Amino acid sequence: MIMCAAVYLVTAFSFKAVSANELNTGAIASQVAVENYISGIYKQIDFCSYSHLPFSVFEKAYRGYLNLRSAGKLNTDKDILTICDFTLSSTVNRMWVIDLRQKRVLLNTYVAHGQGSGNEYATSFSNEDNSHKSSLGFYVTENTYEGEHGTSLRLDGMDAGFNDAAFDRGIVVHGADYACSKFIDYNQRLGRSWGCPAVPAKLSDALIETIKDGTCLFIYYPQKSYLKEAYWLNKKIDHLPMDMSDSDFLPLASAQKKVEKIEYISPNGTIDSVKALHP
Repeated sequence: MIMCAAVYLVTAFSFKAVSANELNTGAIASQVAVENYISGIYKQIDFCSYSHLPFSVFEKAYRGYLNLRSAGKLNTDKDILTICDFTLSSTVNRMWVIDLRQKRVLLNTYVAHGQGSGNEYATSFSNEDNSHKSSLGFYVTENTYEGEHGTSLRLDGMDAGFNDAAFDRGIVVHGADYACSKFIDYNQRLGRSWGCPAVPAKLSDALIETIKDGTCLFIYYPQKSYLKEAYWLNKKIDHLPMDMSDSDFLPLASAQKKVEKIEYISPNGTIDSVKALHP
């Protein structure tokens, strides 16, 4: 089983005989491997002087990234993951650009949401044209073009029913003068787009150059329907990268009982965190 920087301990309980509808040992063991792999990646990331992205958001983003990568949807020469956490106020830096190969954050900056999604906070989302709302989910970046906002980056929405109309709607990454601290000072919120993840104009060219051509961008908000139905988020992960190249899971233990929880153990031997596993 693949091991990361954090060693894991599995605690098993046997309260009753395992019924036919309970998860089998292999599925649970796979889940443990994935949980620990993602936790290990997160702990290796150097956030530099930037604010820390919550692990709960990174975990979801990275799950989708792994599934998209395994499906051949991403450019494996650019292991870049961009995450927009729309649970946060638009007045804080809520976009992270992460180099997964180097395990470090390249940029943490402002990102705008759509006018129809809310004021300071984004709370409403849509895949409909002319809604002027942001769309949740996973995107794959495409090529650039020169538009009214200068160099802009086309996005291909990968989540059916949630953001797959993004290309036709003209949802792109672009620079905007309203995505800056000066606008916040006067308005107590960031400026808003027509649904595009707009970024500060002074950073847009460098940001777009970094994430263009087949990298993963994830816009997150804990909308119940999205968390339940999104394909790339919920698809079982059957491949984990090893030295940033695809590798099958190693054979799983066959004698474990049903696992109720996993405990992440830090290098000094103390319990870092505990997560329950539910069938």
